[in-house]
Amino acid sequence: MVRKYLFFILVLFLTGCIREQREDSYAIQPGDRLPDFQVQMADGSYLSSASLIGSPCVIVFFHTTCVDCQKTLPVIQQAFRQYGETVRFVAISRAQAASEISSWWTENGITLPFSAQEDRSVYQLFASSRIPRVYICNSRGVVVKCFDDNPCPTFQDLEQALNGLEK
Repeated sequence: MVRKYLFFILVLFLTGCIREQREDSYAIQPGDRLPDFQVQMADGSYLSSASLIGSPCVIVFFHTTCVDCQKTLPVIQQAFRQYGETVRFVAISRAQAASEISSWWTENGITLPFSAQEDRSVYQLFASSRIPRVYICNSRGVVVKCFDDNPCPTFQDLEQALNGLEK
């Protein structure tokens, strides 16, 4: 009888842990300003949250071995091809080296500008877990829409969010 109750309590505890992990809240939510950050891009230039002010932007956090990222990055690439003249796009890795990213980019025909971050310090300004993370911001540096892996954004999702932005 005692074993039955202990098993029941254990199941409740584990279920609660799983739920807590899946309900990861964004550190940055729609309505928030971009946090202060600066990254070096693959081309050697620097990009900061301050340099993004003045035009709408899309920021995506990824790792190329992540299956959901592998599905999302081509969708972001499609949006980049369509909106790249009026919207700034930046992909920032979550703890992945530039050489690994460059190889995957080439193999998959991705031309998005990216920044390789070997740690999670920039990512942790935005969220604590789960990738991909996609943030769409207006020209004032305010986040207007967030996407993650549940579900991954479609091109139509991105198009709707981007078409609704003030240019």
